[in-house]
Amino acid sequence: EGWCVQQACDFIDGSGDAPFCMQVSLPKPHQCYTPDARFWEMYPDDLDLPETFNDDPSQRPAMFQEAVQNFQQLQGQYQPQDNESLARRIWKGYLACITHVDHALGLLMDHLEKSGQADRTIVIYHSDHGAYSTRYGLFEKAPGICSESVCRVPYLWHVPGMTPAGKTCEQLVENIDIAATITGLCNIPAMTTTDGKNIAPLLQGKDEPVRQMAVTEHAWSKSIRWEQWRLVHYQPDMFEGKDVGELYDLKNDPLERRNLYHDPASEHLVHQGRQLLLQWLIDTTRPCTVWPAPNWPSMKYDLAPDGKESNKAGVKLRVTRGQLAYL
Repeated sequence: EGWCVQQACDFIDGSGDAPFCMQVSLPKPHQCYTPDARFWEMYPDDLDLPETFNDDPSQRPAMFQEAVQNFQQLQGQYQPQDNESLARRIWKGYLACITHVDHALGLLMDHLEKSGQADRTIVIYHSDHGAYSTRYGLFEKAPGICSESVCRVPYLWHVPGMTPAGKTCEQLVENIDIAATITGLCNIPAMTTTDGKNIAPLLQGKDEPVRQMAVTEHAWSKSIRWEQWRLVHYQPDMFEGKDVGELYDLKNDPLERRNLYHDPASEHLVHQGRQLLLQWLIDTTRPCTVWPAPNWPSMKYDLAPDGKESNKAGVKLRVTRGQLAYL
């Protein structure tokens, strides 16, 4: 983290007055949980565990239950030997690593201030997934996207002259919205080869939705959020053809302790979620993220009004081993 921040500061200093764009990838709090001792010592050994630590996993998919069992089988194999004490040690390390990263970001922000760049630099502080350590009796995110805890990504934006200090927003956004928003904020042409929405209105303090739903993708499953509901759709092949899924009412059950997927009273919600997911799949599988760009001078590529491939007759695409061919 210290090396990353120092490299970033050197890059800022070497940019002079020219605009710059950089991504500073701080490794923590990814495993291994080895924070600097000063951050480790900030947290007590008897931390409270998440209230879901001892939840019954029986309503969850098989791989989730297996992950819980795997953690329980660590009993006596490590120091400390009982699972709750081990979980507290893991949780302490995880929190200390987050504080370690916060400290590194603080050093970078201080440098922006000292260099006179802070009042003209957009800062986005985010993660690849949400916190999961020790929740639901697990010590990491291995069961995939079974829980909102994984899909809910921390997202902090600072846009000078725009973002109100301390303002929070509950509207749905996705990580792919970063690119579209940056181009909009910087008044440069929108990228023609990326999905995503410009969430600048939310950064200005408005509270109108920019998307109807948000999707988190996994190799064999999809999680969809809309209104107060979250549906996880699994490929039947994962479970020997069985219909396995998850549906939660996040308004009344924010800790996801009651899976409504097989509740007859919620059948219409499962159907609604699948319809939304199907429409999303249709929209997003129309090529947009391709190279060369659709407006490449040597190509003729008809686009629909929304900037994606129009699906008109005569426009054919073939993907072979990851390469896109135009026919």
